[in-house]
Amino acid sequence: MTDSPRVRRSDATRTAILEAARERFAADGYDRATIRAIAADAGIDPSMVMRYYGNKEGLFAAAVAVDLGLPGLSELPRDTVGPAVAGHFLDLWEGNEVLTALVRVGAASQAGAERIQGVFREQLLPVAHRICPDPEQVPARAALVASQLLGLALTRYVLRIPPAVDLTREEIVAWLGPTLQRYLTAPAP
Repeated sequence: MTDSPRVRRSDATRTAILEAARERFAADGYDRATIRAIAADAGIDPSMVMRYYGNKEGLFAAAVAVDLGLPGLSELPRDTVGPAVAGHFLDLWEGNEVLTALVRVGAASQAGAERIQGVFREQLLPVAHRICPDPEQVPARAALVASQLLGLALTRYVLRIPPAVDLTREEIVAWLGPTLQRYLTAPAP
């Protein structure tokens, strides 16, 4: 059984919208990108974007591909995992407007929150499974790691709280690394 022409057209429209959205968000950032501009880039009416994605937040959440590119932590010496994650996080986030926008959208919309939850499930949990000493504690430990990383992202990159912005990379790794290390590898309290 083949798809009807209408289903194929719908899929093609969704694909065009997502490709246009990715390009527009990358070029203009989340705040300056508009549904009208994305629709024009896709060669469709703006109402079609709204029909498929509901609003700008829903479109952003659907369009943004997030690859944390977490390092192979199981190959690192066990006592360096926390600082490695902290350093990797900073390298990933510095100047990354898409990730900053995702945190903004995730805090404000269900679609964004679901996108962040997916990244947590698909990328952070598997890494925690390889590192944590007790498999039953993996979800809680990974959630604690996420709380620290997202908290830093919120204060440093979204809210831009001056003391958080002013910290150097080395200072953040020195403060955050041991906390992440404890969450990932320490015995349960």
